[in-house]
Amino acid sequence: MATRLARQAGAVLLQHYYSPFLVEQKVNALQETEEVTAADREANELIVNRLCEAFPDDGILAEESTDTEHRLTKDRVWLIDPMDGTKNFIQRDGDFAVQIGLAVGGDSVAGVVYQPARDVLYCAVRGGGAWIEHSDANATRMAVSTRRHPSEMVLASSRSHRSPRMERVVRAFGFMDELRRGSVGVKIGLIAEQKADLYLHLSPSTKQWDTCAPEIILVEAGGRLTDLFGQPLRYNRIRIDNRNGIVATNGVAHEMVIENLAPLLEEFGRVPV
Repeated sequence: MATRLARQAGAVLLQHYYSPFLVEQKVNALQETEEVTAADREANELIVNRLCEAFPDDGILAEESTDTEHRLTKDRVWLIDPMDGTKNFIQRDGDFAVQIGLAVGGDSVAGVVYQPARDVLYCAVRGGGAWIEHSDANATRMAVSTRRHPSEMVLASSRSHRSPRMERVVRAFGFMDELRRGSVGVKIGLIAEQKADLYLHLSPSTKQWDTCAPEIILVEAGGRLTDLFGQPLRYNRIRIDNRNGIVATNGVAHEMVIENLAPLLEEFGRVPV
């Protein structure tokens, strides 16, 4: 059902994508100012309404819905980002995705990430592998790379301007190759399909709905997703943000990345919160 919903929501996004649209400003639950469009809201409403009809006893945490503590009483919670990469949607570069994840007991167990502009869909269920569907092609199973030396690894990084701290990290590791894309889900998906090997997000700006669906897809492809300190991400927490940043890798390089990040985080004055 989540796969079908993601495609339906993607169709809603494309209707706006290829037409003139208004960009608005919103203040989110963390009092941050963000851009939003009618496309975000319409896709959000579609997904949330259908999930509520199908699973009335489940909790929901969706980016464009008002959050309440009701979800904290639920073991099963859907985490929804109707459009991960609104900035990319506005810039019309194709790097935006519908993300629908399911957490049970705080763990990511199922997820769909759909890129409507490219008609590429990633999906996974715990124990069932990670799969990619291209337009007019059968689904194929994904598996991460085995590269573990920084000079050989491809870093998935943001299209936007890089912070001085991220520049410091890139220099310290000695990464030689980068693939710059938008959307957290898109970048993590690149690792699952061996186009990249790792992705680092130093700031606390990603939210639970940014990582829930991508995490299970990456894990089922053989990779790992943790915070900057190597600790697991938990879903359906009171705070919606991933305050300790995120590290996504192909798995075999994960411990190396966490170990080499540690002195840099200390240099930056970062401690787990």
